[in-house]
Amino acid sequence: MKKLVIFDLDGTLLNTIADLAKACNYALESMGFATHPVQAYAYMVGNGVRNLMKRAQPDADDETIDQLLEYFKEYYNEHCLDNTKPYPGINELLSALTEKGIAIAVASNKYQEATGKLIEKCFPEFNFVAVEGQQEGRHKKPDPSIIFTILEKHPTPKRDVVYVGDSAVDIETAKRACVESIGVSWGFRSQAELRRANADYIVTHPSEILERLNDEY
Repeated sequence: MKKLVIFDLDGTLLNTIADLAKACNYALESMGFATHPVQAYAYMVGNGVRNLMKRAQPDADDETIDQLLEYFKEYYNEHCLDNTKPYPGINELLSALTEKGIAIAVASNKYQEATGKLIEKCFPEFNFVAVEGQQEGRHKKPDPSIIFTILEKHPTPKRDVVYVGDSAVDIETAKRACVESIGVSWGFRSQAELRRANADYIVTHPSEILERLNDEY
């Protein structure tokens, strides 16, 4: 049995796409740029909000990106919970892991302020041993530094750790950190992407994560 399960946030624990899209479109509109449909954002998110701004407005220079980021955070900090909800079965999974004494943590490319707020508001009943978002001075996923930070806070042998995420970025992060990976199909990216990334396992419902831990680990 694994001793620590580390989760990605957006597209894994929480369906955040509508609020991310609205915040980005608010930033674009504020600067006179064209907006994008919500579904287009599924392939823009995942590498931090600065990269999201670059993908939403690829011709923008650094100064413009900085301004877009200000507008984005202005809106998102106030509206990040308007439509965001845990995916079906996530609360039950977290409860089951906690009951089994398996530690849980979060590793996200979302900036730290929003990451902490979402976990606090959406999962107040759970004790995460670490909630790590994007922080200045630390490389974003797929760099494994965020995983190493979690393991410093909650020392656990890598053989006893599994990382759960919905994208190729997550799977590569796990590989670089030398921990096992579980790809989830209910998030923003496809099963085909997870297969191409060589996820160790792919699941279609949160309950399968617990089954995998019970059966394989």
